[in-house]
Parts: sequence; structure tokens; C-alpha cells
Amino acid sequence: MLAVRGCVETAPEIAISEPDPELNFVRGYRNAADECQLVGETAFTVDFLDYAADLVACPTGSEAMASLMAETGALVITQTNSFSLFSIPYR
Repeated sequence: MLAVRGCVETAPEIAISEPDPELNFVRGYRNAADECQLVGETAFTVDFLDYAADLVACPTGSEAMASLMAETGALVITQTNSFSLFSIPYR
């Protein structure tokens, strides 16, 4: 029998250590003033786009990021130095 102790879910280590890639910010995701932004296609984001989901970037560690995760249950799919990206399925 294998016992697992002290399990704490941590964010995956998928950050990019290079300068931030170009992100095409379209608009605030939940409202015009939202720090989390709907992101369009660029060379960096093309592999993360999904016809059935919004690609959203939030400043890493921001209150906006925390509230987006709490509201949607979304998990980080990748990170840059400054932003965490989420794929949020259409409802």
C-alpha cells in the first residue's frame, strides 16, 4: 500500500524564461477594464487556440488572475514572464 502525504497541487512549471512573446490583446475578458484579456492569434498563441474556447491572458499573480481561476475553474495552460494563459471553454 502506498500512502501519499502532504499532497499540494502546485502550478505546473511551464514558464518561458525568454522575454515575453508578442500577444495580441483583443479586449478585457469579463469587462472593458478587466486586467485579464482575450488573446488573438500570434505565432506564440497559435498552438493554444481552440475553436470551442477563449484564450485569456492575465498578469501572473494578479487579483484578476485569482478571481478568473475562482470563477471559471480554469487552469494555467502556459506562462510567459509576465502573463499566465488560460483556455476557457464556451458555455
